[in-house]
Amino acid sequence: MVWRIGDRATFELLRRSGRRARRGPVTVTFAQAGSAPEPRVAYAVGRKVGNAVLRNRVRRRLRAAVAQTAELPPGAYLVAAGPAAARQSFEELRRDVARAMTAASGRDPA
Repeated sequence: MVWRIGDRATFELLRRSGRRARRGPVTVTFAQAGSAPEPRVAYAVGRKVGNAVLRNRVRRRLRAAVAQTAELPPGAYLVAAGPAAARQSFEELRRDVARAMTAASGRDPA
């Protein structure tokens, strides 16, 4: 189960001391946030991706890709997508999200 990030302090922690990893058009920032036992995720899809309909579609696809990512360690994640994410197939997007989340959380040295 994945929870949402809603408090400003967590976003400040991500900005200040988060570890970043980029895979393709996906950038993930990770920070250990308190003692919460579950992973918490926020999504950022900028205007460069396209109009509101396209940005929302990319956000939904990111949410689905994160839900399919196995065993995320607890902490706070910010998943950001660049314009190329709108042109990727779901499998490519899912692979990039999983690889970036694994690398950002420190489970993968690459």
